[in-house]
Amino acid sequence: MRLRSSEWFDGEGLRAYSHNARLRQLGVNRDEHLGKPVIAILNTWSGINPCHMHLRERAQQVERGVWQAGGFPLEFPVSTLSETFQKPTPMLYRNLLSMEVEEILRSYPVDGCVLMGGCDKTTPALVMGAASAGLPAVFVPAGPMLPGNWRGRALASGTDMWRFWDEKRAGTLSSGDWAEIQEGLARSPGTCMTMGTASTMTAAAEALGLTLPGASSIPAVDSAHHRMAAAAGARAVEMVREGLTIGDVLSREAYEDAVRTVLALGGSTNSCIHLVAMAGRSQIPLSLDDFDRLSREVPVLASVQPAGEHLMEDFHHAGGVRGLLSRLRGSLHLDRVTVTGRTFGEDLDGARVHDPAVIRPLDDPLSPEGGLAVLRGNLAPDGAVIKYVAADPALWRHTGPAVVFHGYRDLQARIDSPSLEITGDSVIVLAGGGPRGGPGMPEYGMLPIPDRLLREGVRDMVRVSDARMSGTSYGACVLHVAPEAHVGGPLALVRDGDLVTLDVAARVLRVEVSDEEMARRRAAWAPPPPKFERGYGALYSEHITQADKGCDFEFLSRPGRNPEPNAH
Repeated sequence: MRLRSSEWFDGEGLRAYSHNARLRQLGVNRDEHLGKPVIAILNTWSGINPCHMHLRERAQQVERGVWQAGGFPLEFPVSTLSETFQKPTPMLYRNLLSMEVEEILRSYPVDGCVLMGGCDKTTPALVMGAASAGLPAVFVPAGPMLPGNWRGRALASGTDMWRFWDEKRAGTLSSGDWAEIQEGLARSPGTCMTMGTASTMTAAAEALGLTLPGASSIPAVDSAHHRMAAAAGARAVEMVREGLTIGDVLSREAYEDAVRTVLALGGSTNSCIHLVAMAGRSQIPLSLDDFDRLSREVPVLASVQPAGEHLMEDFHHAGGVRGLLSRLRGSLHLDRVTVTGRTFGEDLDGARVHDPAVIRPLDDPLSPEGGLAVLRGNLAPDGAVIKYVAADPALWRHTGPAVVFHGYRDLQARIDSPSLEITGDSVIVLAGGGPRGGPGMPEYGMLPIPDRLLREGVRDMVRVSDARMSGTSYGACVLHVAPEAHVGGPLALVRDGDLVTLDVAARVLRVEVSDEEMARRRAAWAPPPPKFERGYGALYSEHITQADKGCDFEFLSRPGRNPEPNAH
């Protein structure tokens, strides 16, 4: 077997001589690496990403596994996408991280890689870049944090923050209680311990076959997480020797099984955007119609917040993704290969559910259909999504007058105004939160309910936007309306008082305005100025696709490969 890295180090030419001299400068003798698979450890650790604060240590365990398997590890720090701190949204930078991953793997002397991440956008970004590069790759999920705690009750990061924030605004929670909750909300390394975007996407990575079996739900601080990291490093070496690449794993069947997994989990709406983009990098067509088709077939089995009752540690001990998929085994593609070198079915052998209250049986699901619905109509001709299992069922079919906000600042300025004409039957509409308009499609979509309505007891309303929302969020929130308002989508034309209809069962989202009137409004509409005039933001705005296409850059998702570098 000839290694890709040998193009840099083998031979008697000046380039090889220089490369080996520089390795000696790094303190590495020629016999320490020559002939060994070089494994890039792509680490998204940073000092401002609490979800990944343990990954610097985990990288050492990955290195241990690489050494033990006879490989040579090289750690590369790559961009961190901290969901909490990066503004206006880390979604703006998902594609940037994916580009960095692809080009590091392409331009350096590496034979395979271990991808380390988990916080929301890092999983899709790492997988997208690795899929484009095409080398052997194993994904190491960051793992969920421990449950929060407040006065003896478990707290759910994100979900309970939103819930108690509403109670504080309603006047039912004191400032002292609110301060105490902050202390107990997030108390360990790791991603949100709800079925938010992080847990949804790492579960999807496991279902794709990119992780070691059972890896995605191991709590970040569990010693099993150390062992998994070391085993992943060793497996990356073996994949290189076997010639098993990420392209062998990421098949059409793998993506369908990942969608089934997300739906059975009651997972994040963000998965629609990310999986479409990931499949695009694999040159595999995946659309919102696939999500909707499978949603009608797959029940919600995982009772994990925000759609259910439990948290990720409960889910892990109940059987995790393997236990969940053991319930769905009859509908999965079991013959496809995974990073283990075995079939998906072999990886699931022996999987069991240990707590049917957390992972429900097929004959007693949390919901008989998948938790996501894809909506279409004159307000969303290219689609919109709703996580209806996390909404008040009374709002699954609703018509109400629109209260329209143009941009998030407008929303913040007026939502609690005493003069705002709004009732619990109104439909709150935010235009200008999409990929270009946000910019970056921020998580504005769980639009706040006016404080005076909260004081009256209202806890859910129909809300419509071209933005996203956190996977830890809940409510009757219609998201990802495409095309977005910033590019002239129908959402830009909605006016206060227009009747807006949501019908989940019929998969409909429409504004009750005639085609002729919408045409008149469109003729009077003027496109807003671009958000960015230079830099990465301008590149993003000029090349980003809409939500239904995955918000990728066209030049990254198009067919074709970059040439291998001339190492010599």
